[in-house]
Amino acid sequence: MAKASTQSFELSSYFENAAGQFRNLNPNEPGQWPVLPKTVAWLGAVLLAVVAGWFLMLSTATDELDASRAQEPKLKEDYRSRLAQAVNLSELRKQKLLVQEYVTQLEKQLPGKAEMDALLSDINQAGLGRGLQFELFRPGQVQVKDYYAELPIAIRVTGRFHDVGSFAADVANLSRIVTLQNLAITPLPVRDTTGILVMEATARTYRYLDASEVSEQKKAANPKAAKK
Repeated sequence: MAKASTQSFELSSYFENAAGQFRNLNPNEPGQWPVLPKTVAWLGAVLLAVVAGWFLMLSTATDELDASRAQEPKLKEDYRSRLAQAVNLSELRKQKLLVQEYVTQLEKQLPGKAEMDALLSDINQAGLGRGLQFELFRPGQVQVKDYYAELPIAIRVTGRFHDVGSFAADVANLSRIVTLQNLAITPLPVRDTTGILVMEATARTYRYLDASEVSEQKKAANPKAAKK
């Protein structure tokens, strides 16, 4: 009994001593605290940092999971689209060949630089062949685009209504592409010319660029690459 009483007294004394270390602590001077409060405070700080880090990591992981879930419908749609393309790959290749052939046919309707004089002569002959009188036939400044050049031609012709209409149809049916724009038809303001009309328009024709012109266009579009 005496031994049990002694152990109980020692435990009570230990707890009393430990509790005494936490009394009257100055929060402004933690460096002067006893060992036990310092240890408890350090362990608390470590535990708080671990818990905060855990929740921070958990929050980041949750955000990433939500973002992945949001992307899931789009990824499924992309997968279905690519799967459909893979199934129809042979048909898509056939369509690509057809488009390339169509583009080649269109390119053939564009004259080269050497053929432009012949095309201008064809436009002029189309008007003369319908009995029209050319009062103006003036090619303008060539406008170079990415892969083709555009040539505007200011024209003014006089003739009867049906001849003017036939001329416009002949121009549209030329083997090369020619368009009539800004078209205006008015009666000829001169006496004794009943039924004679004046047609003013801008004929635009197009030609493809040769290899040197395409190279110059690429250099102009990317001057840094041209310097290299």
